[in-house]
Amino acid sequence: MGDMDDDDDHDDEGGDGEALADQQMTTVSRHAFGDSERTAFSISIIENMKEDYGLFVWPCSIILAEYVWQQRLRFSGNRVVELGAGTCLPGLVAAKVGSFVTLTDDANRLEVLGLTWGVWDASIFSLHPQIILGADVLYDARAFDDLFAAVAFLLQSNPGSVFITTYHNRSGHHLIEFLMVKWGLKCVKLLDGFSLLPSNKAARLNGNIQLAEIVLNHERIEETFSSGAG
Repeated sequence: MGDMDDDDDHDDEGGDGEALADQQMTTVSRHAFGDSERTAFSISIIENMKEDYGLFVWPCSIILAEYVWQQRLRFSGNRVVELGAGTCLPGLVAAKVGSFVTLTDDANRLEVLGLTWGVWDASIFSLHPQIILGADVLYDARAFDDLFAAVAFLLQSNPGSVFITTYHNRSGHHLIEFLMVKWGLKCVKLLDGFSLLPSNKAARLNGNIQLAEIVLNHERIEETFSSGAG
């Protein structure tokens, strides 16, 4: 019996150690939005690096959320879909400024609308956004084609809509340009992400991050149809 008690003690110690490790991997980040004189609102997000990289607020998400705040009059009253939402910071800010927001992520995530890029199921046909958001969705080159396929479909299905994304300027930019042409898209605005941030937020981040606004390239689509008819 003494040996069994010792084993139980060791098991309890192991469990306590795992619980402590889980606590150390979990943090709460607070994100404030407003001007230099006052904070309009703040959003607190529980982050957990142990469970999933998608449960961490990455710099691209902070920059896109700040852009939504600065463009709040544009977002107010519009339908917004966030792709690959993760911790959902940009989408939450859009909701706070008056957008009608749908948060989407991989279909294996049950807490948001399941939308797997490149999979044509009922979820993608139910969306009718005027603005599509995507923070750091251009990180895995293997998923680029499926992402742009989904974006192109949503833009074509909702005339006048726009895809706004923030991404690290990595070596994959040539593939991004190729796929934009392939899917009949064009960039109409390209900004240095850090130029959008107040100095106190910019000081806490690093990287080479760009913000792009992408729309349908109607000239390219017309050329495609003309070639097909010929």
